[in-house]
Amino acid sequence: MKENQTKTIKIIGPAYPYRGGLATYNERLAREFISQGYQVDLETFTLQYPGILFPGKSQYVDGPAPAGLSIKRTVNSINPISWIKAGRRIRKEKPDLLMVRYWLPFMAPALGTICRLARKNKHTRVICLADNIIPHEKRPGDQLLTRYFMNSIDGMVAMSESVLNEIDQFTPNLPRALCPHPLYDSFGEKLNQQKAKELLGLDQQTSYLLFFGFIRDYKGLDILLKAFSDERLKKFPVKLIVAGEFYTKPGPYLELIRELNLENRLVLKTDFIPDNEVNRYFSAADLVVQPYKSATQSGVTQIGYHFEKAMLVTDVGGLAEIIPHNKIGYVVKPEPRSIADALVDFYTNNRQSVFEANIPDEKKKFSWANMVEAFFDVYGQIATRIP
Repeated sequence: MKENQTKTIKIIGPAYPYRGGLATYNERLAREFISQGYQVDLETFTLQYPGILFPGKSQYVDGPAPAGLSIKRTVNSINPISWIKAGRRIRKEKPDLLMVRYWLPFMAPALGTICRLARKNKHTRVICLADNIIPHEKRPGDQLLTRYFMNSIDGMVAMSESVLNEIDQFTPNLPRALCPHPLYDSFGEKLNQQKAKELLGLDQQTSYLLFFGFIRDYKGLDILLKAFSDERLKKFPVKLIVAGEFYTKPGPYLELIRELNLENRLVLKTDFIPDNEVNRYFSAADLVVQPYKSATQSGVTQIGYHFEKAMLVTDVGGLAEIIPHNKIGYVVKPEPRSIADALVDFYTNNRQSVFEANIPDEKKKFSWANMVEAFFDVYGQIATRIP
């Protein structure tokens, strides 16, 4: 596929006007393909999640559509007629590559149907970019739905070893490639730390840890709160910023904060953080903390890399593949004591400058060009199997 002539690529998944990391990623990937000379358009949802299934306050972003991208809203996630129309139309359009984003079994019927219909033209190659195959929050029927989807694609790009290995539970001979999640470099430039604190109304004499992103139970905020209540941390002038909207019931977390007497040691910004404010939170923080209970990969680490921030992650899923322990941060067990030990070490031994000095070389691994190359790799594998 990697030839001088223009090739056509269609991306199906979240995009404007939907908000969140998946949409940001798909739009950034489209720009990378375009920069390499490919003709790209994106198709997203007329309805992504029914209101009853959506845990946040809004699915939509404010502001204008991203310039320079062709984005159409064509797919209703719960309307089979829209799936059939989209699949038949794509079959006729004959894009060379149909890239479909898979992250949740709920989407399997819609995406699987579209892919099956599109492939019937015997020309379009369907390659999935998989965030998860086995979901973090499991529900009855997940295996059946995912199997339906997995049998509708020609190949897959995974962003962690754990996801790559999960492929064999469904389609053992599927062409595949592994490529780490690229940098999220679309949130502006790094700010001076003092300026970032000023913009957020934070105390200049206080240090800040950052928990960032949608709050879901598997992300382990409760573990971090327990770790942060460790008596050893109270001697440091440090607070924890929790920046992100609750995608679960907030009551248990707020009660835990009260039980641990953390009210005066937290900065709670539990609304959706607009893209143009993301750089403020990362620039203000000394360390980004991801205390996940389960994971495959995380976009938060790639925002952290972009802003060259030291990071702490737990040893779950693919996170340890991304953060070299004691080089740019910590990889610890998903338990309060292990996290607290690392935080105490960070401030006691002034690790911030050492970790941050190592990040520029490490982040070179996570380019968008590498992700495009992974798709070419899988496309080539598929081509060798065609009679």
